[in-house]
Amino acid sequence: MAPIKNGRVLFNSVPTGKANIELILYAYVHVPMFVQGYPIPGETTIYDTSSTIDLENVPLDGGVLLKTLVLSVDPYLRGRMRSPETKSYSPPFTIGEPLGSHGVGVVLRSAHPTIQVGAHVYGYFPHVEYRVASPAQFTSGALQVIKDEVGLPWSVYVGAAGMPGKTAYYGWKEHSKAKKGEVAFVTTGGVLDSFVIQLAKLDGLKVIASAGSDEKVAFMKSIGADVAFNYKTTSTAEVLEKEGPIDVYWDNVGGEILDAALVAANVGARFINLMSVIGKSITIQGFGVVHLEAKYSAEFYATIPKKLASGELKYTEEITEGLEKVGDVILRVQKGENTAKAVVKVADN
Repeated sequence: MAPIKNGRVLFNSVPTGKANIELILYAYVHVPMFVQGYPIPGETTIYDTSSTIDLENVPLDGGVLLKTLVLSVDPYLRGRMRSPETKSYSPPFTIGEPLGSHGVGVVLRSAHPTIQVGAHVYGYFPHVEYRVASPAQFTSGALQVIKDEVGLPWSVYVGAAGMPGKTAYYGWKEHSKAKKGEVAFVTTGGVLDSFVIQLAKLDGLKVIASAGSDEKVAFMKSIGADVAFNYKTTSTAEVLEKEGPIDVYWDNVGGEILDAALVAANVGARFINLMSVIGKSITIQGFGVVHLEAKYSAEFYATIPKKLASGELKYTEEITEGLEKVGDVILRVQKGENTAKAVVKVADN
């Protein structure tokens, strides 16, 4: 077979100008305040078709040839679109090289002793149509073979059954110390936070949820939040005074909402997703999903996909078709225009 096109989405330039910092902070992870400017498709990111690949003859060197099926687009990607001189917790993207995020792919060829053709792989994917994954990427945990035994679309495995879902599940299991009858307050921004609401309800907690739009408020109510309100039009302090005190606070925004949560906190409350500690015998715990992967991964995959497939846990997703659309979807996410978990479908299975 002759070489074929291997489309890529490349990081072309660092964005400049004013960005929606509030939205970026209202994400799956906190992004440093140096971030400025929206990523513009065709400028910040470029869809490139100059690369080719020979699917039958490309050397595998003990690894596997993967076809990318779906890619996750998340707010934190903006934080990696920076110059290498600016330091942060995650490495920057490299100018001229593909972007990357979590994805799912299928094995087309394999030289790996335990991975078969047709297997599905989850983990970190460069934004390319095809790539060779080395054995070391599986050994390190950057990639893992996953099985769908409940009939979920592969797109769900980069959303509610992927990194966002894992972050919610691991963080809640490890740090909430939830007890039936307690009160949880969740600031909501996306699939991660909506998942936390449902986990809290499964544990028997009363849930207060805040969101930045009436549409999101309606969705939070539909998935079980006992009290949901728009923090832009309603006083957080007044709601918490009426509905609290709160025992667990899942925070994504800090600022005035954090101040209100501190005032409304019960003795011994647990605050999750922050990186500082303050008084009132409150535990404030920041965490990274990667640090809890070994402890909770098997439990997550044994539990969560079944609950998603049965409808016990609900999810929403917004799927855009075509690798060439990655730049457009990133911009849409950064502007807060997506209404559900953003996923790019690159290819059929």
